[in-house]
Amino acid sequence: MNYFNNFLFGIYPYICLSVFLLGSLLRFDRDQYTWKSDSSQLLRAGQLRWGSNLFHVGVLFLFFGHSFGMLTPHFLYEPFISAGAKQLVAMVSGGAFGLLGFVGVSLLLHRRLSDERVRAHSKTSDIVLLVLLWLQLALGLATIPLSAQHLDGSMMMKLAEWAQRIMTLRAGAPELLTEAGWIFRAHMFLGMSIFLIFPFTRLVHVWSGFGTVAYLVRPYQLVRSRRIGMTPREPLSRSHSNR
Repeated sequence: MNYFNNFLFGIYPYICLSVFLLGSLLRFDRDQYTWKSDSSQLLRAGQLRWGSNLFHVGVLFLFFGHSFGMLTPHFLYEPFISAGAKQLVAMVSGGAFGLLGFVGVSLLLHRRLSDERVRAHSKTSDIVLLVLLWLQLALGLATIPLSAQHLDGSMMMKLAEWAQRIMTLRAGAPELLTEAGWIFRAHMFLGMSIFLIFPFTRLVHVWSGFGTVAYLVRPYQLVRSRRIGMTPREPLSRSHSNR
């Protein structure tokens, strides 16, 4: 049992992170034409709009909330907020945005399975991914009642310490989860598994979002006319090419 726990929460995280980073790089290098979200909006837009917006708002908040909440050392926020108060904030905000994401992914999954045209144009990976995201959000919501039993912040501190030890390559991370309930463990395992399959699904389009910053600060490009009578170097206008 100890070996299984050590593998899942001491070795498996590094396997997932390695596949996540190297797989994404290889896919971008070798298969750039698949680096997209494969939208099916033309087939049925209404439910997609609601589901996608709710899902993205909820998941983006949860992603950054989990990242900052679990990877920020306790001593940095201790002067401003206690561990128990931080956990209460996480439960309320995470529950609200988790519910938004859960409703959104439920709409997207229902759309994929109930509409014959959308289902016919869906890949198996699309449906599997939505099912995994649905389960992950459901497990996340299920952890809230369990977290309410540890309002002193003790469990949250152990989960955060586990994540920080994993990211800083320190030993002793799996031992911190010996008292965590199976719902917490399942939620963490499934979360890591989503990172594992990330490069092989449409989720890779998330990386494109980071290009938005470069897009906004990119310098203008000169657009020149080829009309007769104008020199090749005479600028006709200035615009953002390909925007």
